[in-house]
Amino acid sequence: MSRRQLTSLISVLLYCYYIIVKSEAQLRVGFYQSSCPLAEFIVKQEVRNGFIRDNGAAAGLVRMHFHDCFVRGCDGSVLIDSTPSNTAEKDAPPNNPSLRGFEVIDNAKAKLEAICKGVVSCADILAFAARDSIEITGGFGYDVPSGRRDGRISLASEAASNLPPPTFNVNQLTQAFANKGLSREEMVTLSGAHTLGRSHCTSFTNRLYNFSTNTAQDPTLDPIYATQLKQQCPPRADPSQVVPMDPSSPSVTDVGYYKGILANRGLFTSDQTLMTSPQTQAQVVQNVQNPFLWQVKFGAAMVSMGKIGVLSGNDGEIRANCRVINS
Repeated sequence: MSRRQLTSLISVLLYCYYIIVKSEAQLRVGFYQSSCPLAEFIVKQEVRNGFIRDNGAAAGLVRMHFHDCFVRGCDGSVLIDSTPSNTAEKDAPPNNPSLRGFEVIDNAKAKLEAICKGVVSCADILAFAARDSIEITGGFGYDVPSGRRDGRISLASEAASNLPPPTFNVNQLTQAFANKGLSREEMVTLSGAHTLGRSHCTSFTNRLYNFSTNTAQDPTLDPIYATQLKQQCPPRADPSQVVPMDPSSPSVTDVGYYKGILANRGLFTSDQTLMTSPQTQAQVVQNVQNPFLWQVKFGAAMVSMGKIGVLSGNDGEIRANCRVINS
């Protein structure tokens, strides 16, 4: 590498570091304390209302926050609707039809616009809603630094290239999270969110019927569990058919996900693969043995994830409608 190339590389790295530090510095707990004091309360209220209508909304909001942050950063771009000239993130295969809970964000935004017009970003509403969903289903919460602004770009192609699929192995998962500035431990910790919600059969039936050229069924999958899954997801199952990701407690945020992995009952390849590395396996065991520690780590990891690529200061905008970029 020439001196000029080295200088250019250092300049790029320093700029990236500056952007990260600048963004994190402008996020803070209680950001809306003066400008919109009821912001977090109103979001929490709407999440509770949504959960009463459909207890699957909580899982949907947690998943939505993850999918937002992994594509262009936590900028609310996953909330933007497609237009005749652009297919947005929410309509990319990894998101459609699996994401849900958009109406909760819409309702919270409408109420906030009525009392604090143009103040609270959609990206922050989503971050608050994910936290509140964990609190409702798991009984524990965490402080959410806020001050994010909303992005103006949403591309389906970027969702497909940034979101880790359920077929990833442990090395691919570790790299995907590292690409976003998250550690291997944070990857295992955040994977615990799969204790909530449901999955379409199409996300894992390869493990039941065509795992490899030599084996139809994934040998790492518990045979009894595989039989149960086959009953719910036959070879030509309805594409809309869903099953709980953690059958032991599908609507509760707990360590049941990790217990399932220890019993070879991880639903996705990307779940069970956590047992193939000594380091990640040790974390799975630790989480089962110490649920409170996992809760603490999970809250911290969600905060870390919530800082990925945020827009702050004068960057981006505060959308009036979370589904539409301001004109």
